[in-house]
Amino acid sequence: MKLELTIPTDLNEITLGQYQKFIKVKETTTDNEMLAEKMIQIFCDIELKEIINIKYTEVQKLVAHFNKLFSDTPKFTPTFKIKDMEFGFIPDLQNISFGEYVDLEENLKSWDTYHKAMAVMYRPIKLKRKDGHEIINYTGTAEFSDLMKFAPLGVVLSSSVFFWNLGSELLQSTIAYLEQEIAKNPKALETLAKQHNFQNNGVGINQFMHSLKAMSQNLTKLPQWDYLNV
Repeated sequence: MKLELTIPTDLNEITLGQYQKFIKVKETTTDNEMLAEKMIQIFCDIELKEIINIKYTEVQKLVAHFNKLFSDTPKFTPTFKIKDMEFGFIPDLQNISFGEYVDLEENLKSWDTYHKAMAVMYRPIKLKRKDGHEIINYTGTAEFSDLMKFAPLGVVLSSSVFFWNLGSELLQSTIAYLEQEIAKNPKALETLAKQHNFQNNGVGINQFMHSLKAMSQNLTKLPQWDYLNV
């Protein structure tokens, strides 16, 4: 009996949850044969035992297909649907709350928690306008994070790149602004020290500036998703 495969032709035909499963395998083995089998099993949504019935040449073609699929940078998508629920990207990322930023930065560090990051970046749309949309207020990641495991992978990857690029720009602007203010007014060190409970001798402020610069350097390193290379 010939095996019928549903082969994704676009990254948006693969879910975040599927990719998280594959990454777990990728991180625990260097066996290329096993990785090829798991890639086909997960992305084509078939039983592992069925892969033995696929011709070796076809397996090679499938691996090459998925490697090519992941080689392109997907286009940013401001809205998408999971079943009948439409989600929209944060309309004004430059004015996100401190809680949103902290949760994003923390959950973008690992593929294990990317679904939580998506629950910050994308939330249900409550109002659509000609020039954009409004989303519900942020109350944490708990309500929609599990649902985000079904988010299209192309949407996930492109939004991550968008956030990291903007985050890098914002940090660099903040650093430049602080350096200018301190250069114009040395007493600004004392003011900033009081506001942030740093040492009054300026050492704490210098540490704070070094910390900001380190964060900026980290944000210039885009998250790696082309993990296939099988």
